[in-house]
Amino acid sequence: MTMNTTRRDILKLAGTGIVLASFLKGASASAADADTVTIAYNVNLPAWDPTVGPSAVNPTIQAIYRSVFDQYVGQKPDLSFEPGLLTGWGWNDDKTKVWMEVREGVSWHDGSPFTAQDVVWSLERAGDPATGNPIQFVWSTIGNFTIDGNRIEADVKSYEPTLFKWMAFLTGYVMPKAYFEKVGAEGFERAPIGTGPYKVDEFQSNGFLRLKANETYWGGKPAFDTVIFKFVPDASSRVAEIESGGSDVTLEIPYEEYDRLTKGGGFSGTAEPISDIGMIFINDVEPLLDKNVRLAAHHAINKQAIIDRLLSGYGVPIATLEAPEYLAYDPSITVAYDPDMAMKLLADSGFSPDNPVKVTIQTTRGFKPKDYEMIQAIVGMWRKVGIEAEIEVYEIAKHYELRANDQLAPFAFYNWGNAIGDPATSTGFAMFGPSPHSVWDTDDLDAEIGPLWNEKDEDKRIAGWKAVSRTIADNGYVIPLLQYVQPIVFRDGLSVVPNGSGALQATLVAPARA
Repeated sequence: MTMNTTRRDILKLAGTGIVLASFLKGASASAADADTVTIAYNVNLPAWDPTVGPSAVNPTIQAIYRSVFDQYVGQKPDLSFEPGLLTGWGWNDDKTKVWMEVREGVSWHDGSPFTAQDVVWSLERAGDPATGNPIQFVWSTIGNFTIDGNRIEADVKSYEPTLFKWMAFLTGYVMPKAYFEKVGAEGFERAPIGTGPYKVDEFQSNGFLRLKANETYWGGKPAFDTVIFKFVPDASSRVAEIESGGSDVTLEIPYEEYDRLTKGGGFSGTAEPISDIGMIFINDVEPLLDKNVRLAAHHAINKQAIIDRLLSGYGVPIATLEAPEYLAYDPSITVAYDPDMAMKLLADSGFSPDNPVKVTIQTTRGFKPKDYEMIQAIVGMWRKVGIEAEIEVYEIAKHYELRANDQLAPFAFYNWGNAIGDPATSTGFAMFGPSPHSVWDTDDLDAEIGPLWNEKDEDKRIAGWKAVSRTIADNGYVIPLLQYVQPIVFRDGLSVVPNGSGALQATLVAPARA
């Protein structure tokens, strides 16, 4: 495993006429090698530990993490749960204890055996606030672990209804106890290992990641011997990668480019709804402490027009942070496109197109299809009713940093992933003031959300989250925009299974069957 190749080295190779594809793959300069697949990916990988720091809760990076690491509980592309490193799990009758059965016959990438001790150590580490796990408040709800062979039991310190769902979600990865304690956090960043289908072979931050197949993977040897993730944040560059043959697969390109490539011959594609939603965070700062301004901003947005004109019809307009497939989705909650209502609300607070309220809105550019263009369109809609917004572009990593420190602009565009479809992991974490993922902090909403975290009656819990969604819509505490449809393009000769979570895992790419 080599982790220290520099960008300067790559540029030197390119300058001598040796293309990057040749450098990445060895002797071959073609992306279409039978034993290699190259993915032009839309984000960089900032860190290798999938359980700590802001990157651990970036849904887009999970595709890479799941290629190298395994989770406690698995999740199929249709988002149903399946055994992972745990083959069984559950609560006792009164939900005061949990039990887990650990898979046998699994090895870490360094050849050492995976054991129940790795699971317990990983869970205890995740629940320790000192380790920096962003979901520590979930993992810390169980403790006092006991191990009997491959069976683990633990006490429930605080009932968390989504605990086992989180084991298939963000930060829900099992880490190698002995190896991590031997090399430390810095050593792990230099040479990470997991139990997953691929091993890290070469990594250049902001450049590429090369993976080699784990020949002894418990889930079966993967389809390709080598997988390369090229980090290509610019959407037009990803289109160029696939057209030039520099990459075999790409995703999150403009929909008009998706249509052109998949209808022009030589490329196939999938475009399916995923669990990600586009939304605009509202920070509880001036001028958005004014309910009229918040609601006006929502009523002024023509979501269907944005989907039709910018996204080629690919997308589903939404009015809550619950997409149609989520457990607490309530189609009766609507926020109509009504620019006249928006102007009236603003007028009631002393604003108009001649005397606009002035705000800043932050957005990524090229991270999701037409993200920047969508915000441009929204700013234009706002201008017509009396909201003057200045656009500030940032990288997705900067968004996480600002959000964690509660320093987002008054408006901030983001895509929220919720592959487990639970309202706690969408509306809950995005809107509960004490959550590190929320920037809206008001006592009324926190009081309504608070009791739902530990509600044991599932019907009552879901009904409570629906009521929270209505409160949010009525008060304009956030602006949900749309459920995303994810475009994936790949060369002929491949097949790609679309993942409802949006995670383009290496194992979902395979040679097409004849």
